[in-house]
Amino acid sequence: MRTLIAATALLAITGIAMASVAGAVTTPTPVGDSIAPRSVQLATQGQAALDKGQPVTAIDSFETALAIDPKNTSAYVGIAKAYEAQGLPGKAVKYYREALGIDPNDLTALEGQGLALVARGATARAQVNLERIKTLCKTSCPAATHLQTAMTTATATAVAQAAAAPKTASAETVQADPTKPVAVKN
Repeated sequence: MRTLIAATALLAITGIAMASVAGAVTTPTPVGDSIAPRSVQLATQGQAALDKGQPVTAIDSFETALAIDPKNTSAYVGIAKAYEAQGLPGKAVKYYREALGIDPNDLTALEGQGLALVARGATARAQVNLERIKTLCKTSCPAATHLQTAMTTATATAVAQAAAAPKTASAETVQADPTKPVAVKN
């Protein structure tokens, strides 16, 4: 009987100690799908800095928001937009991918990643994003329209540049008289 009482008391003390240690953690953690309020506040500050044309300051705020709550997809999207503002679509694609890893149905991240892929010339990969957006929207939506327009513009620009580029002649097209040898430079 004494052993049972001692064991019960030990378990109670251990439970209290564990609860005290757990209560000592000061980092806010999300409950369910909610994002820590401080993380949301920092992401908002990052967006304000981005709107002012300060992408480096924005990235700092977004990264701090992610340190507080790594499930804050708007912070990942914000970092991606900041890198795009700096002309770095490759880095932007990475952060859009992170956001989509948390929420694969995030239209903003899908559109942003698609636009960054178009900027890098990866229209085939952007097409996958466009199809996903169309599936999620079911009807016409601004994200799909915007990405489709960007893809069409990029394709038209590439075709125009290819048409305007000087033609390089191959040995077959240069040789007017097949009986005369053609000098080829290595």
